[in-house]
Amino acid sequence: MLIALELAGFKSFADKTRFDFPDGITVIVGPNGSGKSNVVDAIKWVLGAQSAKALRGKDMIDVIFKGSSGSGRKAANSAEATLVFDNTGKQLAIDSEEVHVTRRVYRSGEGEYLINNQACRLKDIRDLFRGTGVGVDAYSLIEQGKVDRMLQASPKDRRVIFEEAAGISRFNAKKAEAARRLLRVDQNMIRLKDIVDEVLKRLNSLKNQATKAQRYREMTSRLAEIRLQLGWTEYSQLLAQTQQAATKLEELQAERDRKSAELSEVRAAAQQAEMDLHRVAEACQTVEAALQDALQRIAVSQNQQSSLRLRLEENQEEQVRVQGRLAILRRRLETLQDEFDTLTEQQQQAQEVYDAARESSRQSRLAKC
Repeated sequence: MLIALELAGFKSFADKTRFDFPDGITVIVGPNGSGKSNVVDAIKWVLGAQSAKALRGKDMIDVIFKGSSGSGRKAANSAEATLVFDNTGKQLAIDSEEVHVTRRVYRSGEGEYLINNQACRLKDIRDLFRGTGVGVDAYSLIEQGKVDRMLQASPKDRRVIFEEAAGISRFNAKKAEAARRLLRVDQNMIRLKDIVDEVLKRLNSLKNQATKAQRYREMTSRLAEIRLQLGWTEYSQLLAQTQQAATKLEELQAERDRKSAELSEVRAAAQQAEMDLHRVAEACQTVEAALQDALQRIAVSQNQQSSLRLRLEENQEEQVRVQGRLAILRRRLETLQDEFDTLTEQQQQAQEVYDAARESSRQSRLAKC
């Protein structure tokens, strides 16, 4: 028996609202837009409805109260709905006289299910109500138009409804679950058989490897004995060779001592020759330095001689140029002297004309007086 429905932030129910369903309540009435359909949506939602379209929305968060601009109410951060059932008859497999089934969703998209305030899965809720007639697709929820669909349903679909009403859907679900488990067991048996076959193959391979390992240990032991004998033989040979080498070494050391004495004498002679060579080299360096000094002085003298010869040639060229200019200036002077003489004569003639004109003018004035 459904005792109550509690809503908080679900669709149009912004505040916490409780609907009690005592004996005799058969219907919820109200004007259009009062939220009657939201009550049915809340029941379906708590029972595990996963389709937002079936709840008249696009996303599951559409069930959260969006706020109201007229009343100034802010949008809720979550939506919650709880169904309270009477379980005194122990129809639900829970040791409690009242069963509270709760569903909650947040704006982040996270959701949760609770049975008597204990977190659970959707599968737990469906298992709880299976066979009781309570469920999203069960006959206990009949929406508008669903009666016609039930009357026009196929025999297969009607059988599902009758099995739910008869309470055998739970056993059918258990049967299906058992069949799935048996199928998984068969599959596991097949995999185990494959594993056993593989293990047997590996066991045979390991046996062959163990046989090879045993033979390897025997051969290794024999090889160690042979190596020991060979090592002793080689040691004896090496010992004899060592003694021979020691004798040869003594002879070589004596020879080395003689060679060292001869080397010392040769080194002393080489040092004396090197000292003589050093003195000769110093004398050569002195002569070479003197030669270089003489060559340098000769080069300087040659450079000075070339410079003086160049300057002499330049002076001679300059003298020729000066003589040419001097001849030009002399000719120019002669021309200017001739012009001066001509101008002097012209000046004298002009002076004579001027004096004559002046005298003639003076006499003319005297005559007039």
